[in-house]
Amino acid sequence: MTQVAEERAEAVAVPAALADLVADGDVVVLSGAGLSTESGIPDYRGETGRRRRAEPMTYQRFTCDAEARRRYWARGHLGWRHIAGARPNAGHRAVAELQRRGLLAGIITQNVDGLHQAAGADGVIELHGGLDRVVCLGCGERTPRARLEDRLREANPGWDARPHMINPDGDAVLSDADVASFAPVDCARCGGLLKPDVIFFGENVPPARVRDCYALTESAGTLLVLGSSLTVLSGYRFVRHAARHGIPVAIINRGATRGDEHALLTLDAPLGPALDALVSPAS
Repeated sequence: MTQVAEERAEAVAVPAALADLVADGDVVVLSGAGLSTESGIPDYRGETGRRRRAEPMTYQRFTCDAEARRRYWARGHLGWRHIAGARPNAGHRAVAELQRRGLLAGIITQNVDGLHQAAGADGVIELHGGLDRVVCLGCGERTPRARLEDRLREANPGWDARPHMINPDGDAVLSDADVASFAPVDCARCGGLLKPDVIFFGENVPPARVRDCYALTESAGTLLVLGSSLTVLSGYRFVRHAARHGIPVAIINRGATRGDEHALLTLDAPLGPALDALVSPAS
């Protein structure tokens, strides 16, 4: 049995205090990569991330280094198939079910995989953007990732690289020879640089998006953190904001998090089984 299957099979007892907080409603979910690992998408800082030791692309390197961009798009061209083929797991479905029941005030996700929406959730604030879109750094036009993938296939006939492994955010590890033979494409409209519509390391989240997340956090009855180590300030700031406003913080994660000191309660458990138990309590 695989680790994913074992985690899905593992029974989780949800504390009554957590169930009561969620049942009170007005819950704002803040989700991280740990929510998607059970869908086969690795993370940077959890156990799958530690095994890969990935070095993420920075905005500065992407915009200034043509060879770095070639490497990114070659690896991303193959890795995107893995992300696009991923399906929501029990955790994503449970969050969507909580929203359907009217218990959620909002969903903020640090993930870029679109699995919340694929599970049926709506109004999701994608803090770090989404891999299913591409933006031109010249004219600002946003286009579907599928359209770019068609253009990349046309520009690289016969390119048949095989990834050694898949890193976070759809980054497929390739040989130097495979990267060198790959031809990226530029914006079809203006010839500008294309970039996935996600926030790279070293890039700032748009201020308006941050303000929306702060406002949502302030109005929450509970801030429920799911699958995030809260290592980076991007998500951690909302936990601190909730704590400053006296809003209860609950955290479900594999292992300790940076926000534990601000939490009313924490649960160290696999996300899918824990959230499944939360929406389907034992009678």
